[in-house]
Amino acid sequence: MKIVSEAENMTKALSVNDMSLEEAMVKLSKTTESSKAISTDFIQDGCSEVSLFKNQPIRKIFHKNEWFYSIVDIIRIIVGTDRPSKYWGDLKDKLLNTEGFFELSDKIGKLKMVASDGKKYPTEAADAETIFRIIQSIPSPNAEPFKRWFARIAYERIQEIQNPEVGARRIMMLYKAKGYSDEWITNRIKTIAARKELTDEWQRRGITSAGEFAILTNIINKETFDKNVQDHKILKGLSKTDDLRDHMTPIELALTMLAETTTKEFAKSMNAQGMKSNADAAKKGGEVGKAARISIERKLGKSVVSETNYLTPRQKQMRIENKKS
Repeated sequence: MKIVSEAENMTKALSVNDMSLEEAMVKLSKTTESSKAISTDFIQDGCSEVSLFKNQPIRKIFHKNEWFYSIVDIIRIIVGTDRPSKYWGDLKDKLLNTEGFFELSDKIGKLKMVASDGKKYPTEAADAETIFRIIQSIPSPNAEPFKRWFARIAYERIQEIQNPEVGARRIMMLYKAKGYSDEWITNRIKTIAARKELTDEWQRRGITSAGEFAILTNIINKETFDKNVQDHKILKGLSKTDDLRDHMTPIELALTMLAETTTKEFAKSMNAQGMKSNADAAKKGGEVGKAARISIERKLGKSVVSETNYLTPRQKQMRIENKKS
């Protein structure tokens, strides 16, 4: 795998940091438009992350092949207000009524993001270009340093969309920093790629909504592990918002990849169209995963459906405390 060097990444970051706001907006706009037609191997719709600006969080979620950022998180940082929703509501009204913001309002969507209480709520979010235009309308001395930081972050994420190898490297580094083993990281990267191939195949066969994806995923997991996704999370002591695959063992990841890869092949061989026939293909793929699991368990003499999770000691302690309260 060809890896972009740290020097090349730094050069790209500096080239954005040295731009004016207008130049950064134009560059990101052009890059974002070209990236929309590019298939991403390591980023899936619904993938969410948190970036930190001076230790203050900004939530973002991958939607329609690009990153969308929480508007209220950004306003909280730039304005320094504890009522960012109120400030954003007033600013939005002003932009709509006096500054011809209608063409940009179409680029703002309500996407579910995890709040401080651990639950997901619809949150107004926008792509990088729209965020820049919003920042331009905020009279604050914090806007300029934030703009430079955001330009670098947004540009780096676009590079990941255009060059999946860059995204793969960052994912590897993030998991490494969290303490995962090289074996686990290798298996996780493979499952991400296999999952993307499967969801692309589903989309070509009429499966488009997140709800449909979840139902088919549940079928595969249930067949493979004799547990649906939620029960599998409960076994591992996870919450509803935790990513199950980030807490699977290497064997569980390998079985998941096998089941999803064969599901894709069954869907193609059956020429599955719509929910019913794709559910049949998912069941068949899960059965292949189950057969492999049973064979492994017989030879090992134990179950490979594991209670193991990769929560940090602090996360485990916080969950114990939350249960007591």
